[in-house]
Amino acid sequence: MRFLWFVYPLLVGIALAQTPSSPSTRQDAPSAVQDDDDVQTAAAATPSNLPPEAPVITIKGLCDDKLAKSSSGSEKKACETVISRAEFEKLAESLQPGMPAPVRRQLATVYPRMLLMAQEAQKRGLDKQPGFQEKMAFARLQMLYQELSRAVQQRASQISEQEIEKYYHDNPTAFEEATLQRIFVPHSKQVEPTKNSKPTEPKVDESQAQQKAAEEAMTAEANKLRARAAAGEDFEKLQKEAFEFAGLKASAPSSDLGKVRRMNLPPSQSSVMDLKPGEVSQSISDPSGHYIYKIVTKEALPLSQVKEDIRGTLQSQKVRDAMQAIEQSGTAELNDAYFGAAPAGPGPGAGKPKPNAMKESPQPKSPQPK
Repeated sequence: MRFLWFVYPLLVGIALAQTPSSPSTRQDAPSAVQDDDDVQTAAAATPSNLPPEAPVITIKGLCDDKLAKSSSGSEKKACETVISRAEFEKLAESLQPGMPAPVRRQLATVYPRMLLMAQEAQKRGLDKQPGFQEKMAFARLQMLYQELSRAVQQRASQISEQEIEKYYHDNPTAFEEATLQRIFVPHSKQVEPTKNSKPTEPKVDESQAQQKAAEEAMTAEANKLRARAAAGEDFEKLQKEAFEFAGLKASAPSSDLGKVRRMNLPPSQSSVMDLKPGEVSQSISDPSGHYIYKIVTKEALPLSQVKEDIRGTLQSQKVRDAMQAIEQSGTAELNDAYFGAAPAGPGPGAGKPKPNAMKESPQPKSPQPK
């Protein structure tokens, strides 16, 4: 096959569009192929019995210019490029291992167009323009980064049964599941103006005093509701009273949370999993309000039920640790006189990361009122 090298710069874009996926997900196709409006997804194809040398793509009008010019008259050869099954499968596998059949057809549809465009770009000398080699070098760095990430993930996926069992026994509380009830008490009481009040806005000091009083009222109410819950009163009834006291017109959420694991609770509330069945937690406060929990039942999940969860956790840890070790093998210092001071807020270039920033796992979201 001729002119395969023409497509290299454009294939870089396809390959780079495949950002490294998480261990639990897999990419379906190169984005440059998926996003092409002229390509329709094909139905799943059956395995082909074509031999490796059989042509699978024939591009008429694409050939070696020197060959076309050296031929003349009736002896002039047809100007075409033929891609064999072996050549195409080698390309597809390099872009995405195990590429599905429908996506292969998408690639086969857009690939000839890319070859033609790349050939025309070379004819115009676009590959000789300033900056082209720098772009190619940077694209190579990106591809190497991607290949490294893929290799690290592949190695991290090799989790033994012994590692899984050890993690299970070393972290018993992580695999407890409890049936929870919860009372959510809003942070502040809604204050409605009286009908006879003038429509003048309150002064800043008055507004702050009213807000503080409303918050204190809800805190006191949360403590009262907690005491009543510990005395055995119905959680559903107490939840409705909490919303009524807060002056909310919306329906109160259900107090029944169902089965919950420690990982499903925010760190500030995960301590409720240490309670015994029948016990009621203290009122736990955060900016959104106050939370009162009760453990109804609690059990330890068997290893067979959480094995895949542990496998994913261990794989993520291995990937994170391996990439962090590589990143920390060198340091970079930027010249502020040239780049300017680093931004104070979060985002790219916002100062140096914390030493253990990459080891911090994402915090689970707090269960929202249903």
